[in-house]
Amino acid sequence: MAIPIRTEQEIEKLREACKLASDVLVMIEPYVKAGVTTGELDRICHEYMVEQQKVIPACLGYHGFPKATCISINEVVCHGIPSEGKQLKNGDIVNIDVTVIKDGYYGDNSKMFIVGEPSIRSKKLVDATQEALYIGLRTVKPGIRLREIGKAIQKYAESQGFSVVREYCGHGIGTEFHNDPQVLHYDGDDGGVILKEGMVFTIEPMINAGKREVRLMGDGWTVKTKDRSHSAQFEHQIVVTADGCEVMTIREEEEKAGRIQRFMVNV
Repeated sequence: MAIPIRTEQEIEKLREACKLASDVLVMIEPYVKAGVTTGELDRICHEYMVEQQKVIPACLGYHGFPKATCISINEVVCHGIPSEGKQLKNGDIVNIDVTVIKDGYYGDNSKMFIVGEPSIRSKKLVDATQEALYIGLRTVKPGIRLREIGKAIQKYAESQGFSVVREYCGHGIGTEFHNDPQVLHYDGDDGGVILKEGMVFTIEPMINAGKREVRLMGDGWTVKTKDRSHSAQFEHQIVVTADGCEVMTIREEEEKAGRIQRFMVNV
């Protein structure tokens, strides 16, 4: 497994791409409300990326994916295809996943949005999924096994009465959309990978309110929970540092909340 170790020059390029990717999620938030279609949200994001940020939407055309963003509602686990036929309604939970390419470097992140008043269970799921990501971030430091990240996420998610999707994982990223390592969100085989300073990857747990099993729909992209329970996901892109990690896609709202910082010191 050849995991790239990024130079400081590369990391600076990645920081720039990641800031732009996180800015898209901040920009789109006021538009996520009942009555809007996922197709309209995608159009707004696409135009912002291309016309304002001057970046390339990485999802558009990736292995044939037809849109600039992935937008996944309720029981959709990931890779939801935006459509003018999918209108948000009160109580929906929605993941928007944005990846940009700036000067050949990738920035990748996603977050959950809540439309109106969710059910108590859905709100708990969203909150627990964000905390599961934060627990994963707090685990990262050089010298540990990669699997420790997934082990910590799984332990927390299951303690909250939820389940962790197995089929999809975080990934190395840099000058390619996906490269090694594969970052599992449960305690599984990590190929013996030891984290080293300069590794760049995403952590993006997908947590289900019901059972962990999923199914791929006929469009070849959309993934749903088998039992039709709701699913949630949050994603950050990080680089391993000397004493923890740098959360390169962090948003100001998160820093103000004080639950994570851009530079995580995990000792």
